[in-house]
Amino acid sequence: MTTTLTLTDRAGAGLPADALVLGTARTPSGVALVEGHGLDDVSVEHLTRALPALGAEGRLGETVTVALVPGVTATKVVLAGLGDAGDITTDALRRAAGAGVRTASASTVVVHLPAGDTAELAAVADGAHSGAYAFTAHKSAPAPTSDSAGVQAARRAATIQIVSGLGKGAAVKAVIARAQVLGEATTYARDLVNTPPNILFPGSFVDSVKARVKASPGKVTVKVLDEKALAEGGFGGIVGVGQGSSRPPRIAVLSYKPSGRGKAPSVALVGKGITFDTGGVCIKPAGSMLTMKSDMAGAAAVAATVLAAAELELPVAVTGYLCLAENMPGGNAQRPGDVVTMRSGTTVEIIDTDAEGRMVLADGLTLAAESAPDAIVDIATLTGACVVALGTRLTGVMANGEDMSATVLAAAETAGEPSWPLPLPADLRSGLDSTVADIAHKGDRWGGALTAGLFLQEFAKAADGTPIPWAHLDIAGPSFNEGGAWGHVPKGGTGAGIGTMLALIEGHASA
Repeated sequence: MTTTLTLTDRAGAGLPADALVLGTARTPSGVALVEGHGLDDVSVEHLTRALPALGAEGRLGETVTVALVPGVTATKVVLAGLGDAGDITTDALRRAAGAGVRTASASTVVVHLPAGDTAELAAVADGAHSGAYAFTAHKSAPAPTSDSAGVQAARRAATIQIVSGLGKGAAVKAVIARAQVLGEATTYARDLVNTPPNILFPGSFVDSVKARVKASPGKVTVKVLDEKALAEGGFGGIVGVGQGSSRPPRIAVLSYKPSGRGKAPSVALVGKGITFDTGGVCIKPAGSMLTMKSDMAGAAAVAATVLAAAELELPVAVTGYLCLAENMPGGNAQRPGDVVTMRSGTTVEIIDTDAEGRMVLADGLTLAAESAPDAIVDIATLTGACVVALGTRLTGVMANGEDMSATVLAAAETAGEPSWPLPLPADLRSGLDSTVADIAHKGDRWGGALTAGLFLQEFAKAADGTPIPWAHLDIAGPSFNEGGAWGHVPKGGTGAGIGTMLALIEGHASA
């Protein structure tokens, strides 16, 4: 079932729907409806009297529902808080739209929030689509649907009309079309992350991506390196991580090239895809494993982004590398002290088998660098240290140059994905020195997110050692929401990073 966004310039009050989402805000005299709601005086009076009776304050994230409002065609009105009336931000609009649609829990919803320009309209549309998401694939009812790989999805159907006072010009229609593509891509990534690990493993992940690519109108090709090709190709990092599992590793390469032009700008995306992470022989405590089905969120985000770029026909060549493995403590599992040879020829001493993500990414980075892209971005649920530093809602951004860092952070701001720059201190590099190999893959506990970034930086280089503009996104915090849904963000897989990477690619198109 698909959530569909449509555009209307009619006032929401007169539109037939199960629910109408309107905004409220805090004012000096108390909570009030925001301007531009399109209601008549009778409707306004009814809702104004209901707001304090329902305990509404207009705070961001708040929703209250009023049924059978006079003058409103929809069965119920969901009032979503936007915060202070004098400071309604695009982020507030995104969060309120998502919270309103989720609270409505209806098949047809009209969203009428105060979007004064295309950036605000995009935030409303993105948030509304996100708020309609629900993963119920393994509930007894409704009956789920599944793709050929068994990745299942069942969610309430939703037709969402976005009310816009900006007219129906090409630019406004393009905003809604982009939100539809981004929303469906994010939905796919969330479905992958939420799929149980007995269903989603390297082989079935690849099958799911192939099925999705086949169904997509975008022109994407898929090449898969199986365990034999990985061994023959010298991918010692990902082979080593996957060798303890009965389900062997894969690298899937998704390629999109714009048609009708010569050499296009190029961006490579590399995603960590550990479909389940036990920690290997350095096994995790049981309580730390429950969410480890989400350790492939980076690869899911990369797959979704390539598909979105292709469906939007962006004038940028985009290649995604999905580094897929299952980290298990089998009889052939990797051990601390092992030395492996990477795709780049670098030898690496294994310190901790639970620091496996950087090993699969390093091979993926090397493979990406061989195609000489203009820029490389890797994305991964990489370190608990990043969560300690930034919490569960911020992405840590590291890069091998200030320009690249600024570009990624600007893209994240455009996408409404909270991010924060982290350094790559040269002084910490010595912590990765090894007496038996070219480099150790992990330093001590201090600055763990940073030393992981320093390790990855070693592989974001051309064959002659020249650095390629590169950024690392650590989404260990925001990729999986263990708590309750908030704003436009659901419980479970979130799709973190897709908006940032898509905005980054769009920026390359206009550079």
